Order: sequence, then C-alpha cells, then structure tokens
Amino acid sequence: MTSDALTYKVADLSLAAFGRAEITLAEHEMPGLIAMRAEFGESKPLTGARIAGSLHMTIQTAVLIETLVALGADVRWVAATSFRPKTTPPRPFVVGPKARSIIPKA
Repeated sequence: MTSDALTYKVADLSLAAFGRAEITLAEHEMPGLIAMRAEFGESKPLTGARIAGSLHMTIQTAVLIETLVALGADVRWVAATSFRPKTTPPRPFVVGPKARSIIPKA
C-alpha cells in the first residue's frame, strides 16, 4: 500500500492470529508460490506493478497476495465474504505478517 494511512474494514481483528496460522499451513500446499518468493523475492521483479483484485477471500488467495507483495507489487484487495462472516483470511493483512504480536486492542 503506497499511502501512509491504512484503510480497511474488518469485523473482528481478534481472529488475525488464527488466520495467520491458516495461511502458514496453506503455504505448504502451494510450493510453487513459495519457490517464487525464494527465487525472486530479493530482486522484487514486480516493483512498480499495481495490482487490484476483488473476489471471495480464501486462504489460497491470501498466499497469492502475500507472494505478489513479496515480489514487490503494490496490492490492493477487496474481499467479499458475505456467506462466511467468520472467515479469517482478511484479518492477517490488516495487522501484518506478525499477527500474533501486533493484534490491535479493541
């Protein structure tokens, strides 16, 4: 995100740590994306790319988004989860990759 101010609307940030754990597990199911991070992460080949998306957020979508960011892209995502209000993937993005230690207090 390029602006100094973060903009988000998430119903329950207390689920961020659980969402982060789910993302960590999903990374093991997506070795191609993790290999791309390892191979191209330092060179940031997507620097300057601005990617926006809008679709139902899944754990796999979260891994894809984090890979795009790791490769240098500026990613903005709108996640609609109307049928699963307790879904956890969006929450870790609001608090960052160290969700366990920086969950904001309500």
